[in-house]
Amino acid sequence: MKKTLCAWAMIAMLLPLNSCNDDFLDKQPLNEYSGNAVWNDLALMQTFVNNIYNNLPHGFTELMMASLSDEAILTFDGGSSNVTKSLITPSDYSVFDPNFGLSGVHPRAWKMSWDWVYKSVRACNLFLEEVEKHSYEDQALKNRLTGEVYFLRAYHYHNLVLMYGGVPIIKKAYGLNEDPLASRNSFEESIQFIIEDCDKAAALLPQAYGAADKGRATKGAALALKSRILLYAASDLYHNQASWAPGYAHPELIGYVGGDRAGRWRKAKEAAKAVIDLNAYDLFKKEPTAADPVAKNYEGIFLSKETSEDIFVRFFIQNSGEGYNPGRYNNPNGYFGYGGNTPTSQLVDEFQMKDGTAFDWNNPVHKADPYANREPRFYANILFEGAKWQTRQIGAQTLDPVGVIQVGYYEQADGSFTGGLDTRNSTFAAKEDGTYTGYYLRKFIDPAVNTQFFKQDLPWRFIRYAEVLLNYAEACIELGETAEAQKYLNMIRRRAGLPAIISSGQALREQLRHERKIELMYEDQRYFDIRRWMIAPKVLSSNALGVDIRYKKGKVKPEFSFVSVRDRNWKDRSYFLPIKLDEMNRNNLLVQNPLYQ
Repeated sequence: MKKTLCAWAMIAMLLPLNSCNDDFLDKQPLNEYSGNAVWNDLALMQTFVNNIYNNLPHGFTELMMASLSDEAILTFDGGSSNVTKSLITPSDYSVFDPNFGLSGVHPRAWKMSWDWVYKSVRACNLFLEEVEKHSYEDQALKNRLTGEVYFLRAYHYHNLVLMYGGVPIIKKAYGLNEDPLASRNSFEESIQFIIEDCDKAAALLPQAYGAADKGRATKGAALALKSRILLYAASDLYHNQASWAPGYAHPELIGYVGGDRAGRWRKAKEAAKAVIDLNAYDLFKKEPTAADPVAKNYEGIFLSKETSEDIFVRFFIQNSGEGYNPGRYNNPNGYFGYGGNTPTSQLVDEFQMKDGTAFDWNNPVHKADPYANREPRFYANILFEGAKWQTRQIGAQTLDPVGVIQVGYYEQADGSFTGGLDTRNSTFAAKEDGTYTGYYLRKFIDPAVNTQFFKQDLPWRFIRYAEVLLNYAEACIELGETAEAQKYLNMIRRRAGLPAIISSGQALREQLRHERKIELMYEDQRYFDIRRWMIAPKVLSSNALGVDIRYKKGKVKPEFSFVSVRDRNWKDRSYFLPIKLDEMNRNNLLVQNPLYQ
């Protein structure tokens, strides 16, 4: 795909936005040009907008949001357990702090935080102010760039609201001599502001672009973002403050304090349907055939540069200097990977059998061969003991000429156990990079790329059509529209090669939540889903588990047992991030989130 002017291409930028050490928004926006030169030149303005895109946090960094939820653990921890043990405080932001840890390791987390996002908000406001002060010959380009910035501001605010609740709505770019102090707007006002920006963006943006501009925001992206934020806002967390923050003096900051919740679900349903009715997107290979393996189809979504379900994506240039490398970060240590964001046993056990029934370790047939006859997405997403993977690199091929995952341990004559090539007791690989959970991530990783030496260049998908269908189905369930919910949920099931769902009521709700967990695995949804559904106290109160696989001497089949691999603990304050202490000290108009005092 040609990406010469793509908003996500790593072209030479005029604004040093990508470095957390470059506090660019406290300086002139383009310090090599005068203001008039920039705002009179649409080409320079487009470069300015490119930088705002670059500030959106993608998921291909070393720490993925999955490891801040119940999906995964980061093998080397890197501060991630501070989140899953509810240790974040106003004075200790851990992975959400740009100054925490190694540069480039945690940008997915800290680019969601208050100070970073407001820098991007200021850039959006500066553009929107300046673009109205000047005249342009290319009015269509001016309108399109304006639409992109409205979308970007909405996306950045959506990150803020999901992390903090109601936040100050800032519509101007404060100058150095202006007082930037502002109080928090209510949650309801913040949601409405995001919706308004999405609507403004949708009115100005095209439905598609030519090859050179792939990756820029479209009308569909703006409507899909609106669908997401309305679905989230209608959820339990924002209507049950009293159940977890009793006595909090400002409940309007963390949810709705009145109004029609059913009406909110209707708006969420209508927003998702508006995307569907564009007829611009479809599930990738939605009708599997016997000659077209379902697992390969699903895997192909993430191993393709472009698919029919892409709504908003970020492209990368192979082997660029940017700090992304999902293959190296997550490949097994026996393939010279860092074995980073490894799935927990709890996540792996959620994948159903191919007939749609639940997997159960208490079922003797399942336990005897736990990785056989699982649903197709299991084989596309998870690397497990015995899974066929890449050809081993030079030095390991003689030990494993086939290229299969080895996370089991083999009993020796003296009763000790020797680990397979991909374990923490490997005779070949770096032990510190071996999995604790007995699994590795397969999703997103291109098996054709030798990640020891090369980066893949596959895009990160911020929003894809499957999410919109799940949004629509969830809203229908909450409105009691069972048949409509089943119809759209079963589109996802059919593409996954699974039987249709025919349940209703609470059972249907649970099946919808299961489908989101599996279909959107590692796509930055689960961190927020477990909070908005208020199931985090349940799923993050038990420790992360791994599977221990032992081949006893003289036995062909291994024995499986479970081990606790990472402590977890839930405190209700973790529904939202706290506002940092230094931010509170700078701005006495701010009110802290509940349970952090």
